[in-house]
Amino acid sequence: MTGRPIVAAMKVLLVEDDRRVAAALRTALGRRGYQVTVATTAAEALAAAPADLVLLDLGLPDRDGIEVCRELRRRGDMAIIAVTARTEERDRVVGLRCGADDYVVKPFGMAELQARIDAVMRRSARSAPRELVVRAGGLTVDLDARRVAVADREVALTRKEFELLAALARRPGAAVTREQLLAEVWHTTWLGSPHTVEVHVASLRAKLGDPGVVQTVRGVGYRLRVD
Repeated sequence: MTGRPIVAAMKVLLVEDDRRVAAALRTALGRRGYQVTVATTAAEALAAAPADLVLLDLGLPDRDGIEVCRELRRRGDMAIIAVTARTEERDRVVGLRCGADDYVVKPFGMAELQARIDAVMRRSARSAPRELVVRAGGLTVDLDARRVAVADREVALTRKEFELLAALARRPGAAVTREQLLAEVWHTTWLGSPHTVEVHVASLRAKLGDPGVVQTVRGVGYRLRVD
């Protein structure tokens, strides 16, 4: 008997002292496929497990968020977005200089926050060392040679099909939003036809011969199955 594949969603550390705001953001981010850990104080944030992205409120009750940002930056290369009600330009400059990758001012909508997350993670992906060959089960994706094989059988893909598969292969097992795919593959944030991504995913699945290799994350996007 085989179990379901273990899927690694992108880990988000949400540092927010307002519990109602934190609960709403946690729900919204969870619906988008993120694995969210909430910290309501600086102490909890600094004691939390490493994350791929930190959404950091700079107005914390026990310590200045700027200091927390500096400490988190010293610990690693995770992406950091400062989330705050401070609107002065000098506050934004200080936030960015302390190590934040971006800065969003309250109140904000989820569309804006998602766009900033996508932009920051794209920059992180470009700067991080990449595996040139990704293997998931019988699928092999050579990102450098732009070649794809299933069980040693080479599969011919169109340019967009390969770029779509590559965008998923760079994050095996993680949910990738439709907005991220549009930005990386089609270089746009305009949705245009709502079926653009879906049509290419259907074609990709047919050519790979396994509809389950590219999994749908309902209401979010897609992910590459890992066994």
